[in-house]
Amino acid sequence: MELLTTPARVIPAADYRRERWRNGLGWTREILRVPEQGDWLLRLSIAEIEQDAAFSAFPGIERELVLLHGAGLRLRFTDGRCVTLLPPYQRLRFAGEDELTGAPVDGTSRDFNLMWRRADLHAELLHRSLAGSMTFGSEPQVAWAIYLLTGQIAFEDAAMPAMQAGDTAWLGACEHRRHLLHGSGELLAIRITPAGTGG
Repeated sequence: MELLTTPARVIPAADYRRERWRNGLGWTREILRVPEQGDWLLRLSIAEIEQDAAFSAFPGIERELVLLHGAGLRLRFTDGRCVTLLPPYQRLRFAGEDELTGAPVDGTSRDFNLMWRRADLHAELLHRSLAGSMTFGSEPQVAWAIYLLTGQIAFEDAAMPAMQAGDTAWLGACEHRRHLLHGSGELLAIRITPAGTGG
């Protein structure tokens, strides 16, 4: 899938676009969307939820939320489910069609939000600790997105700038390229492949 082959780059946290929710009850800081124009197939963002707020519906989309900061986020689904995400970094995957409300446990909640169109893509989110070196392999149908939760990262590739906590790296699909990084901290690594390729 050509959309996944966009060149590797680091997206500094300062470049994320921050927008107020239409209902005025929170903010979204968009990290990345693929493709950049038109209807997206993959979107990474950070939600800042200030009070009880209904989530927008996204038909055809799979979602995964990870609690980044705050005492917790209580998710109430209209089908009766109630799930509370607690620190550190508890997460939940659910369908974009689900109707639900998010309520911060105490104060503002900040949450990493991964969304992908299930008919086109498959995404797997991994939480990893880093102490030393780690390698990510891009392949013709495998791309990676890396969100740095804490710490610092430097890439072996001098063309890739160092990452600070809150930054994101996009490692586009390509012909069997190895991305070696060094540092310490914690990260979210998202492996993205076309749907139907076996994940």
